[in-house]
Amino acid sequence: MFKPLRTRQRQGHQTTGFPNELPQLPARFRGRPIIDSSKCPNGCTECVDSCPTGAIEISEGKPQLDLGKCTFCLECTEACPEDAISFTPNFQLATSKRDDLIIGDDTMRLADALDKKSRALFGRSLAFRQVSAGGCNGCEAEINALSNVVFDLSRFGISMVASPRHADGLIITGPVTHNMRGALETTYNAVPDPKLVVAVGGCAISGGPFRDMSAVNNGAESVVPVDLYVPGCPPHPLTILDGLLRLLGRIEDGERFSK
Repeated sequence: MFKPLRTRQRQGHQTTGFPNELPQLPARFRGRPIIDSSKCPNGCTECVDSCPTGAIEISEGKPQLDLGKCTFCLECTEACPEDAISFTPNFQLATSKRDDLIIGDDTMRLADALDKKSRALFGRSLAFRQVSAGGCNGCEAEINALSNVVFDLSRFGISMVASPRHADGLIITGPVTHNMRGALETTYNAVPDPKLVVAVGGCAISGGPFRDMSAVNNGAESVVPVDLYVPGCPPHPLTILDGLLRLLGRIEDGERFSK
């Protein structure tokens, strides 16, 4: 009887203090990339040629990286002779618009809050049905982690439910295979209006490494409208949580944790 109590006392408080405190992520964490195009030699395409998912393009002589396609594999950093691309520990990556995931030298625009009416409707109780549309279970595992004692998603009034009829929206993972397209459409239609859709992971945003393959639809947006894009392969639970809280207007300072 007393053993669980002693264990709990020894463990102490485990829930992260986010969003009020800066989380301590491991040194190996790969977060938001930074591009310094001033270091790029004219005509160099080493980063473009090295990217396995075609996430990097040269526009007006400068590299642009599409986080919706990026797998954070570091191939570009190893290929670049001038170290023009680097990955930071910044976990803030979620956006409201697909185009905002394409970054260059400029500061990244993070997700905007819903309008006042929507925040009043979803702000205190938000339920999602998760749909794995052909995913590898990497993103699904990170979403499951949101419910553990460390992240404790429910403290924000956000929960996962078993039925789309009990949900306020969908969290979609995977590239949306042809086998899952019909199921995704049916699930989306079963969610009462108004509803939200969150695309989690590079596969759900663009098809990821499976993009343009014959068996996939290149992400959720090809089937349903998307309100929040959370890039990563897979994204860290804090990246997902940060995006959801921004959507609800709980975090407004775009560069609050810009380290």
